[in-house]
Amino acid sequence: MNMLQTAQPATSVWNSSCMAHFHAECPTRELFDQIVDKWSVMVLAVLEHAPQRFNAIKRSLEGVSQKSLTQTLRRLERNGLVHRRVLATSPVAVEYALSDLGCTLLPAFRTLYYWVKSSIPAVEAARAAFDRAAAE
Repeated sequence: MNMLQTAQPATSVWNSSCMAHFHAECPTRELFDQIVDKWSVMVLAVLEHAPQRFNAIKRSLEGVSQKSLTQTLRRLERNGLVHRRVLATSPVAVEYALSDLGCTLLPAFRTLYYWVKSSIPAVEAARAAFDRAAAE
């Protein structure tokens, strides 16, 4: 049995009784939207090993704007996944760290990362086939 098979629950998460979680006003949907946001996943990965200051996080995430990173960090903090600590330095600095709750997401993110990494060849082949068919 591979890692993906052992990581899956015995029953499907997507059964009909859970479909109510897809309603626009459901709090689980709001949290899911936050967690799977590309910058959120990457910020949590950057913070996995040690707390980081804002600019260090920004340097680690090529392409993220200051506004997007600020919004992402605020949402992660609001949801309890990241702690923000003001450092008494001159000038004042802020450091971000994973909370205990944020750390519980790391195994799921690792599983997803390994799936993405191992599935890239199949995805690229599917894209090429789709593009060829669309061009015909």
